[in-house]
Amino acid sequence: MKRFLTACFLCLGLIGAANAANAATDAELTKQVNAFVDEWHDDAANTRMAYFDKIAKDGVYIGTDRSELWTRDEFKAWSKKYFDARSAWTFKATRRHVYASADKSLIWFDELLDTRNMGHAMASGVIRKTAKGFEIVHYQLSLAVPNEVIDQVTGIIAGHEKKK
Repeated sequence: MKRFLTACFLCLGLIGAANAANAATDAELTKQVNAFVDEWHDDAANTRMAYFDKIAKDGVYIGTDRSELWTRDEFKAWSKKYFDARSAWTFKATRRHVYASADKSLIWFDELLDTRNMGHAMASGVIRKTAKGFEIVHYQLSLAVPNEVIDQVTGIIAGHEKKK
């Protein structure tokens, strides 16, 4: 019985140590992802073309206009005028949550953003971890519209679409 109890305590101790190691790994992964996404946003703010290198070749960027669904290369071509003029967008995350698959190869996040030209915005993204590092596979940007003014905003949009 003593051996059985000792074995049980030993197993519980190993499980606790494994959980602590996973928590540390999750914290480290979150730190790495935050640094990667913050640097990506900083690349745009400083019109560094490295911004597009962080998007996977098969990556998708969805903007705030319903026509804005781009592959990486389409988005790069559309954005060229802003990067050439040294005046792209500035996104500063004020909150971000990071999640990952069990093997940590697929990571997704959501973030609240302060932006220079749109005010408050929200976004979500999917990151793939590769042998070379992280790459953004999917990013979707949206405006953060307060519930109290949503009827006004949807009314303006409906009026705009009737004019088309």
